Amino acid sequence: MMRILFPAILAALAVYPFVGTSYVPLLTIVFAKALPVLGIILLLQAGQVSFGHALFFAVGAYTMGFVLRDVGAVDLVLLLPLATLAAGVAGLAVGVFVVRYRYIFFAMLNLAFSMVLYSLLEKFFHITGGTDGLRVARPTVLGLAMDRAEFELVLYGVSLALLAAALAAAHRLLDSPIGHTLKAIKTNETRVEYLGVSPRRTLLAFYVISAMLAGLGGALVAVFQGLATPDYAYWTRSGEMVFVAILGGAGNVLGALVGSFAFEFIRSFAAAYVGDYWQMTLGVVLLVIILFQPDGLIGLVQRLGRRPGRGRAGAAGERGRSERNAMERV
Repeated sequence: MMRILFPAILAALAVYPFVGTSYVPLLTIVFAKALPVLGIILLLQAGQVSFGHALFFAVGAYTMGFVLRDVGAVDLVLLLPLATLAAGVAGLAVGVFVVRYRYIFFAMLNLAFSMVLYSLLEKFFHITGGTDGLRVARPTVLGLAMDRAEFELVLYGVSLALLAAALAAAHRLLDSPIGHTLKAIKTNETRVEYLGVSPRRTLLAFYVISAMLAGLGGALVAVFQGLATPDYAYWTRSGEMVFVAILGGAGNVLGALVGSFAFEFIRSFAAAYVGDYWQMTLGVVLLVIILFQPDGLIGLVQRLGRRPGRGRAGAAGERGRSERNAMERV
């Protein structure tokens, strides 16, 4: 899929702005929000789910706002690495505590930290703007000041390039020894410890990476929308990331892009045609995916592309062999 489907999708998306620009804003949001979802998918490889990654999404967004407000005109090329680094530092500070726990405790601790940040952003009105949010000025790009239309096209290309690089890097990382260690933690953490590998340090490393991806996504969304609000850190934002990961398929890094694309388009069209019932529409879609295609939309694509004679039993056996191989490679 990464050798055939990924280049084809990337080429189509790269060419799209030259064909039409109607969906450029929506696709930019899709690319930006796919980054934190990719971080969730990385953690899911170890069997851990975070309901608090909105914290790092908000850190990236507010870093952009604070720097542009207090420092002045700073180039986008400097702002994005700075926001990513800030989210990584926050991820390290939080991760030191949460990686000690597993499953529901891991998920709820992440949720608690996220809600603490949400409360701080909401209460410290004179610093953060409170519920009104913080305005994020439009930065320069390589020293050039652009109007809104030009900036949106540039941000589209930047978001697509960053997402493509992140997807390719995540794919290679998961296929590396440390990536197989992450998968082995899900299968048998005790055995990983007996092999002399620290599951806690491995999970912490991936936790920081996932936090940086979330921060980068938050920075892109904030600079595109021109606003950062406390809702960026609210628990529903984290739930949305998990929703998209399940929708796209947590077993493949491309699930981040496919899930984000499906989520944003379903939400946009549902909001346009069914009004206040768009959330119910999303809920029905997720329910159908869980019941009939638990591997997500990517799993559906894989099933359609699988050669005849390999049914669900064959796929289950292949997953079992994959998990055993992960342990052996560690």
